[in-house]
Amino acid sequence: MTKICKAVNDLAAFEREILPPDCNIVAGLDEAGRGPLAGPVIAAAVILPQDDLIDGIYDSKALTPAQREMAFEEIVSRSVDIGIGLADHTLIDEINILQATVRAMRAAISNLLVRPDCVLIDAVNIPGMDDIHQRPVIKGDQKSYSIAAASIVAKVVRDRLMNRLHLRYPVYNFARNKGYGTKDHIEALARFGPCPLHRLTFNKVKEFCQEGDTL
Repeated sequence: MTKICKAVNDLAAFEREILPPDCNIVAGLDEAGRGPLAGPVIAAAVILPQDDLIDGIYDSKALTPAQREMAFEEIVSRSVDIGIGLADHTLIDEINILQATVRAMRAAISNLLVRPDCVLIDAVNIPGMDDIHQRPVIKGDQKSYSIAAASIVAKVVRDRLMNRLHLRYPVYNFARNKGYGTKDHIEALARFGPCPLHRLTFNKVKEFCQEGDTL
């Protein structure tokens, strides 16, 4: 059994132990993009068949881009349902990154066509979603099968979006840094200032804002 195969079985076993007995349909919920200086935060809610485990599912941060893409395609083709939520840079600047993330997560659940009995969430509770049982799991993308799947979907969806946005603003190298504050990104900010996709309330962006840059 490969390391990833064993990990998938361990994640699924952990999930079975923590779910309430009346939970027949479980959704994993996670996000990607809280830390970057530009672009949106993406949330994904994923409902997977519990009797047909998908090999290759693990915390998205521990997988290579190629492994994430392969797992993503399997998840999309074999999932019961997937919901995506997005909060763009404008909303992030308006209500802050935490509240924008919560809104994106709530939208991801709302965009599911199949209603889950229980939602497993990476570390947080979602206010205003009292009609569905929620179970926050600390480091859930490393422990829960469904949350790990959601982490992969959110990451791949956001990475693909940032690749497209790179074509509009190539000087920031979004295809490589995905909006994170890497050395090349900071150097581009210092030279060109922020573009319309940057989060102007983030401190590392603020220092490069000019008088004409507005929220």
